[in-house]
Amino acid sequence: MSTSAIFATLLRYQAWAHDAFLQKLEALDADRHPEERRTALRLLNHCLVVNQIFKAHLTGTAHGFTADNTPETPTPQALRASLAALDDWFQTYAETATPAQLSEPVAFTFTDGDQGCMTRQEMLLHVVTHGGYHRGEVGRILKQIPADLPWDTLAVHLHETDPGRRLRA
Repeated sequence: MSTSAIFATLLRYQAWAHDAFLQKLEALDADRHPEERRTALRLLNHCLVVNQIFKAHLTGTAHGFTADNTPETPTPQALRASLAALDDWFQTYAETATPAQLSEPVAFTFTDGDQGCMTRQEMLLHVVTHGGYHRGEVGRILKQIPADLPWDTLAVHLHETDPGRRLRA
């Protein structure tokens, strides 16, 4: 499996997981759990902002952010749509990037003004691992309510999106 294919798989999984978590947050009773819902949305919105920042780094464009979250908290529906569009962009990027492009280092400035440099593949890996970390935090919040959790694993994603895998086992 090529590096591009691995990243495309990981980014498809991330899109699937984002959607699953936001479906749960859409269904969560905002009157009974306002703080937990808000915190979960803030965490996933942080993922959106960071992913937008890294998209800008990958494309060599200005992102315009001075922080890693926005002052306002989006609705689950708005966040779901924004993440879906950005996840689609990342999947296409990973599927079309060449090995040479993925290995290319890119210098950038963090929102706090510090300088950084990562290869394009390191940026993609950061986007995926960063999202997994924060979905884990959201999962912990939902578990404490208690609420029904999405089953956020790559293995579940692969078998849910390709049920034929079970027949091949």
